Amino acid sequence: MRRVVIGTAAVSMALSMAACGKAGDKKNDSGSSSSGGTKASIGLLLPDNTQTRYEQFDRPLFEAKVKDLCSGCTVQYANANADAAKQAQQVSSMITKGVKVIVISAQDSAAIKSSIQTAVNKGIKVVAYDRLAQGPVSAYISFDNVKVGELQGQALLTSLGSKATKSSKVVMINGDDADPNAAQFKKGAHQALDGKVDIAYEQSGLWKDTVAAQKMSAAITQLGAKNIAGVYSANDSMAGGIANTLKGAGISGIPLTGQDAELAAIQRILVGSQSSTVYKAYKPEAEGAATLAVDLAQGKSISSLATTTLTSGSGDKVPSQLLTPVSVTKANIKDTVVKDGLYTVQQICTSAYAKACKSAGLE
Repeated sequence: MRRVVIGTAAVSMALSMAACGKAGDKKNDSGSSSSGGTKASIGLLLPDNTQTRYEQFDRPLFEAKVKDLCSGCTVQYANANADAAKQAQQVSSMITKGVKVIVISAQDSAAIKSSIQTAVNKGIKVVAYDRLAQGPVSAYISFDNVKVGELQGQALLTSLGSKATKSSKVVMINGDDADPNAAQFKKGAHQALDGKVDIAYEQSGLWKDTVAAQKMSAAITQLGAKNIAGVYSANDSMAGGIANTLKGAGISGIPLTGQDAELAAIQRILVGSQSSTVYKAYKPEAEGAATLAVDLAQGKSISSLATTTLTSGSGDKVPSQLLTPVSVTKANIKDTVVKDGLYTVQQICTSAYAKACKSAGLE
């Protein structure tokens, strides 16, 4: 698997979204200001539509922040629809359109390397968004992804309670190997779980609910429904497919992790078909990426934003900004995703979840 090597210890960033305050309260103080006289085109390339976050949150938040920082700037947008070759074509299109900066969440971090090199050769700055792409990128913004995995693993152990023993069989469904973050999530989860439970079945779910469901079905066949103590799912989309498979097999009441704090996942947590997720606030990440992009387009220093350095899979040293993730269970839904305005109580507590919401104090 491709791994991202942390070159400098990740520090807790000022933009971190702790549960004690709104994720977007802290501004990106980089010296950027609204510059009506500056005209620059910025490309935003996101990897897929499978995960609801990109179209629902990342794109509009990014576009709004660019407009706020630079009234003369425009955003050119494209989504790869989980197709690495398509994303490479989109980079070429951005180059043709004359963008000054490309912000990209790579569908395949290694495959996109040559496209990034071509863009840089044309004088275009590249910001790696959420996933650390290979090649000469100017900056990277994401979350502490090893910490994400650790939070997932610890949440699983906490949910297991006294059942967290070395003989307890756990199924582990990881993300797509083409995504460098997947290796970091996996690393963090293993750090939390190894030696404490028996990871009896481990496969990649490719970030797809259908694939994860198939892998879960195979795990049940291999291990036996009664022998599975819990399931580690690397994200919420896959957790949805896994939850359906567990229900179909008559398995209930066992821990199931996730990531991204998707609305459906929050609702599953309320009714007990998922035990936890990890909330990575989209607002500070998207706005941080927009600030980096505008500063680079305007030729400003980004040293006050990108205060740590990571080494990508291609060996490039990349100035980086890492944000802090938060574990979400039924106990802190109100103090995290609701408090931050990610979802309203009305959005979460539809008629099917009204009773569970009342029980959780969401009214």
